[in-house]
Amino acid sequence: MPKHRRCISTGVMIAFFSGAGALPAAAHEAHSPMGVKWKYDGYCCNGDSKSGDCQMISTRNVKITNQGYEISLGPGDHRLITRPHHFTMPQSEARRSKDEEYHLCLYPTEDTLRCFYAPDMSY
Repeated sequence: MPKHRRCISTGVMIAFFSGAGALPAAAHEAHSPMGVKWKYDGYCCNGDSKSGDCQMISTRNVKITNQGYEISLGPGDHRLITRPHHFTMPQSEARRSKDEEYHLCLYPTEDTLRCFYAPDMSY
């Protein structure tokens, strides 16, 4: 194969494989104790319902404040948590939970709160 064709083929392959990783991951289904079926947003969700970074968390982990939410997690509260964490999230940045439960997505590590889903606030 001539040298210029080999370079073009290599360039096409590099472009293809570089772009393949940039495709959004398919969002996995949220597990709801009430049986409500819905999916996490693709931006938030990486993985599946067994090993992914999104999952429901207990209401005991969330405190509602005037500034929004305070979320405290320890090992066992979320599959990715290995040590205590404290996150804050303004109400305006929280996503609406479709099952009236709290859900949290951590990505790329347990130190980064990617998305937080909360039920509608009522006062």
